Amino acid sequence: MTTVLPQKPEGTYTFASQPRAVPQRKKYRDPNSGAASQNPRHCQCGDGPIQYGNIMYDRRVVRGNTYAQHTLPATAQPDPLELQRLQENRRRAIARKRAKDQLRPRSPDPVEGRKHIDVQTELYLEELSDRVEEADQECQTDAFLDRPPSPMFIPAKTGLDVATQIYDGDLFDFDCEVKPILEVLVGKTVEQALLEVMEEEELANLRQQQRAFEELRNAELVEQQRLEEQERRHREEKERRMKQQREVLRKEKETAEKIAARAFAQSYLADLVPSVFGTLSDNGYFYDPVERDVEQGFMPWLMDQVTAELDRSERGRLVLDGIICELVTRRIEVYKQLDKEPEVKEEVTLQDKTQELEMSTSNILNSEEQLTE
Repeated sequence: MTTVLPQKPEGTYTFASQPRAVPQRKKYRDPNSGAASQNPRHCQCGDGPIQYGNIMYDRRVVRGNTYAQHTLPATAQPDPLELQRLQENRRRAIARKRAKDQLRPRSPDPVEGRKHIDVQTELYLEELSDRVEEADQECQTDAFLDRPPSPMFIPAKTGLDVATQIYDGDLFDFDCEVKPILEVLVGKTVEQALLEVMEEEELANLRQQQRAFEELRNAELVEQQRLEEQERRHREEKERRMKQQREVLRKEKETAEKIAARAFAQSYLADLVPSVFGTLSDNGYFYDPVERDVEQGFMPWLMDQVTAELDRSERGRLVLDGIICELVTRRIEVYKQLDKEPEVKEEVTLQDKTQELEMSTSNILNSEEQLTE
């Protein structure tokens, strides 16, 4: 069996290898091989020791569902426009992500001598570590058994014993039997072809009628737009003329009102000035400035001065009455003390008290004179 490898495309890298049979691991231990007894993971299969590994890490192993894969021919070349579009989309996504990172609010930079650290804010704290948790697990394999003696070789039976019996009438003439089937197939094919041709002709007629209807509708639409535009222009012209006429009528009415108001004001103000002056004179708006100054300036000031003088005189009388009352009270107290003291000191004390009373009396008289002035 020969295998033809597909040609490698020039644009992208494609892995391809020559197919080969996977060597089988021997079930029994070879007594002639010492290395096999020392390292059971090596197998003598004619090509030297083979290191077994996990085939799930081989890139040639397909993972997942193989029915949904899109198989491309070996000579299929990638579209340059598609590659360019993919690169442009990837570049835009990177630029959008970078702009989003720049617009995202960040915390302010730390002060000198400090740095930002990540802090857990969850209710239950857990230990964070860069070291991945790992554990060692061991597995014990079965020991190699001694190879039993080879049985005697007996070749297997080849071929199959079959007997066939053909009766009269079992075989048939292909040309004769296939004729009605062929007629039915050809008839159905021709009928289907005729139906398709008729359908195409009907579709062509429908498209032609549709084009004619579109042309007629476009012509009617253009005519409708022309008539609408003409009606719009007529309406705007009519509104403009009506607006101008209303403006002229408004100005004429305003002019007539101004003329009537001017005539009425002239007739009304003809004898208004004499009557106004007479009314103002009767009401006292025209007065003598000297008389008004005397009435509103001098007389109030004079009354205020008189009232102030009377108030000051009243206060003087009240003070004088208080002083006299105090003096009389003191004299009564002095006379009471004199009656209680001995007769030896009576004359000296009487003289001193008499001098004090005379000085008090003179002071009171002086105060009364000042108040009177």
